[in-house]
Amino acid sequence: MTSSVEPPLKSVRVVELTHTILGPSCGMILADLGAEVIKVEPVDGDRTRKLRGSAGGFFGYFNRNKRSLALDADSPEGRKVLVKLLQSADVLIETSAPGSNGRRGAGARASSRRSTRAWSTARSKASCRGLTRSGRQSTRSCR
Repeated sequence: MTSSVEPPLKSVRVVELTHTILGPSCGMILADLGAEVIKVEPVDGDRTRKLRGSAGGFFGYFNRNKRSLALDADSPEGRKVLVKLLQSADVLIETSAPGSNGRRGAGARASSRRSTRAWSTARSKASCRGLTRSGRQSTRSCR
């Protein structure tokens, strides 16, 4: 029997600039709920692709239901592709070091200027920072 119920996030596009487990698990949940999640990886791939032993399944598990794109975000060509991708995004998930995506012109502030629909969240050791849908900066403690 097939279901005719549409997934709740079917029309949402997510660009994921994350690695390891924290960010990919957020993208995984959104993808499981029907969002189109595009994981942007470095040219040599996400570090969890190379894990062995009992951690060998991490990449496949946390990145299911996603599309993947490998690019050099530090090169001018890669930056152009990333910016174009962000222009089409409803959500940006990033777990890079604070400010690293912003220096590339691809952080939360940059994507919100290009797309009025973009919403972003970032997780650091002490706080969650991001832009609300209105483009206002938001910082709060993550517990």
